[in-house]
Amino acid sequence: MIASFDHRPGPRLVFGPGCLERLGELVRGLPARRALLVTDAGVTAAGHVRRALDSLRDAGVSPVVFDEVLPNPTTRCVEKCRELARRARIQAIVALGGGSSLDTAKGCNFLLTNGGAMQDYWGAGKAARPMLPFLAAPTTAGTGSECQSYALITDEKTHRKMACGDAKAMARVALLDPTLTLSQPPRVTACTAMDTIAHALESAVTRRRTALSALYSGESFRRAVAALPRILKRPDDLEARGEMLLAAACGGTAIEASMLGAAHAAANPLTARHGLVHGEAVSLMLPWVIRFNARDREAAAIYAGLARAARLVPGNGAPAPAASALAGRIQKLLKLAGMPTRLSQRGVTAADLPALALDATREWTGTFNPRALAAADFERLYRAAL
Repeated sequence: MIASFDHRPGPRLVFGPGCLERLGELVRGLPARRALLVTDAGVTAAGHVRRALDSLRDAGVSPVVFDEVLPNPTTRCVEKCRELARRARIQAIVALGGGSSLDTAKGCNFLLTNGGAMQDYWGAGKAARPMLPFLAAPTTAGTGSECQSYALITDEKTHRKMACGDAKAMARVALLDPTLTLSQPPRVTACTAMDTIAHALESAVTRRRTALSALYSGESFRRAVAALPRILKRPDDLEARGEMLLAAACGGTAIEASMLGAAHAAANPLTARHGLVHGEAVSLMLPWVIRFNARDREAAAIYAGLARAARLVPGNGAPAPAASALAGRIQKLLKLAGMPTRLSQRGVTAADLPALALDATREWTGTFNPRALAAADFERLYRAAL
């Protein structure tokens, strides 16, 4: 039986090499004449901020820049951004950067328009008042945040990651320019690409999956798994970069409808306790979660369908071997990208596993996994990945 759903269309998608030049036109059409540009020092150094500012000014939009975004943005970072936006009396927000810039921009929008602190918006639908128009221009192909209404913000005191979501926080426009991703360092390219693949595979099997989210999950995986080897071989392959950017947007759209699962629940404690980059942590855990979930008949059938569609197995392959082949392909991609395939390669020891497992049980995403997990299950997953 097909599950019921209530689909809310995402942002307007503007795609194509060089489409950043349309930024000013798009912001002016929101409409807005004063805009906050949220970014980081690396994006500025790459020259993207200059291009964005030129486009905004040419369209008659007066910009103010917040370029202090850090990885895994904290409540303090968001509050600093909000204060600059308040003083500038902005009418729209533009995020130019990776997922951290997009999350900071969304967090700023919550606080600027609805007041209070980020902790007040932990959860879903807690913004009572309208929010400013928001445009997202990702410079990495990974998080899919440009197509999501959630901001992931770390509490400065507790170090817990808070998922703060509201339909009003969704970008009005997502500007997908593959040329922006050419400046990514190789490691960032690999980590964000593997994050995209994890999003596709996790969103495909969650308890909240729908017939529509499945289409986005499948399209995301098909594009990403084909594009990554091409990008690793030729980093300047603009067509493959575009494929990965579209895969990330499709994955983000799927997440918005179906959420994520145990690989993300297991990844966040690794980031918090051992400093693993998110894409590295989630993709390292993903093969073991696939094998765990494949004991569920429906999940195994979905994994098999994805493996067949990506031509990883023959069209008549049985579900269990197909799911195993899917997990194996993830590990091969990790090796191809020069990323770790074992937790021990990042300094995790057997003594660390109980605390990691307990933390993982507290992660929201784990509740959507097709198979329920207790602390003992997470500990077994960590041990398998050790």
